Amino acid sequence: PWATSWAQAGRDIPLYGTTHADYFYGPIPCARNLTPEEIDEAYEKNTGLVIVETFQGKNPMYVPAVLCKNHGPFAWGRTPAGAVYNAVVLDKVAEMAYNTMTLNPRTKRVHQYLLDKHYFRKHGANAYYGQGSEDDRPDGNRASFASQVEAFVHCTFSRRCAWRRILCIFA
Repeated sequence: PWATSWAQAGRDIPLYGTTHADYFYGPIPCARNLTPEEIDEAYEKNTGLVIVETFQGKNPMYVPAVLCKNHGPFAWGRTPAGAVYNAVVLDKVAEMAYNTMTLNPRTKRVHQYLLDKHYFRKHGANAYYGQGSEDDRPDGNRASFASQVEAFVHCTFSRRCAWRRILCIFA
């Protein structure tokens, strides 16, 4: 529900802390509204095209999620399990960003050097921290991860809707 709230507000999720920086290399963008013509012509296809437009000139694997304005979140990964994992992290990061803004509306985003350190120590050619299979996250116990995802899906959306949004990139 947290990421959906940001999408409905039409706001990017700002990067306030290192948990966000560990998984997303920058703010999580909120795509523009579809035009009436785009909605009438081919709503689902044009939603995908607006997501692609949002990542024009960017590496979508550095920020493996997007918010669609007035709609909701989409997440992806190298595997279906990675996409689900990124969706769970996305919602937690959205919650933390909201709480941060509530506690201190003047909070500034993470400095670039701290973002670089946290993101690139886990991703890329010189990664050294927290290496492991996407399927084994977050704590190396696949059963634990599966139960956390299952709880997220049950608590957040109907099962059908959640899996469709999370795995849309693989369709």
